Amino acid sequence: MKSGGLNPIFKIIFFAILIIWGLSVLYPLLWTLLDALKNNDQFFRKMPWSLPDIPLLWSNFTYVWSEFSFDKYFMNSVVVTIGSTLLGLFLAATTAYVLARYQFKGSNFLYLIYIASMMIPFSLALIPLFFLLNSMHLTNSSFGLILVYASTLIAFGVFVLVGFFKSLPKEMEEAAAIDGASYFGIFFKVMLPLSQPGLITVGIVNVLNIWNEYIIGTILVNDPVHYTLPVGIAMMQAQMQYRTEWGPLFAGLLITMVPVLVVYMFFQRQIASGITAGAVK
Repeated sequence: MKSGGLNPIFKIIFFAILIIWGLSVLYPLLWTLLDALKNNDQFFRKMPWSLPDIPLLWSNFTYVWSEFSFDKYFMNSVVVTIGSTLLGLFLAATTAYVLARYQFKGSNFLYLIYIASMMIPFSLALIPLFFLLNSMHLTNSSFGLILVYASTLIAFGVFVLVGFFKSLPKEMEEAAAIDGASYFGIFFKVMLPLSQPGLITVGIVNVLNIWNEYIIGTILVNDPVHYTLPVGIAMMQAQMQYRTEWGPLFAGLLITMVPVLVVYMFFQRQIASGITAGAVK
């Protein structure tokens, strides 16, 4: 065996474990797709994990999209996810930059407050949060959800981005200041582009979390016009009452799952590199 190499037997075992792990992840997705192409008769006549009959019921997806207003739920999720992610990133980046580059009395304590807030279960704040937003007439609105979701993203963003900003050399700020750049110019034109790996990592993690969020959306929104996809799926099952239409229900789950899977597939390298860069720095 070459120095620094890996024994062929260990390679085989390693790849076998990866294949088994990959199949264990793909199987639930494949099972969901197969069940989305069935009707109730196939569910009760066959085993739940059996193959669907021919012709495949692709109409389950159009049925869910139109009859259960998944077109509206999808657009609501897109608007809320993008809006809250951009707002949360902006607030986290500006806060992290100040805490990392400017030392003032209480800056370290303020940073610890942000980190400590990540340990508090958000469910403890749901009731006072509801009354606060209700008094401000921000319940049953996408804008209210964007504000709440953005506020929940700040602590994690600050935690990741402070390390990036601290690692950047101060000479770059000084050079930009000599060239006549203002504080805002230094931040937006110099420091923010250099922290792009951290911004991408925080942004993607936040997108995945917000897209799948259910509890806050259920409590703050009870108007179907502003439902997001996770809330829409729960309402869809409730509307079915005593007869659950399993095929359309699985189709709705796939409509919810596919966007986040696509986002993760395209940006998985950026997530890994961003986290690694933050850890090294």
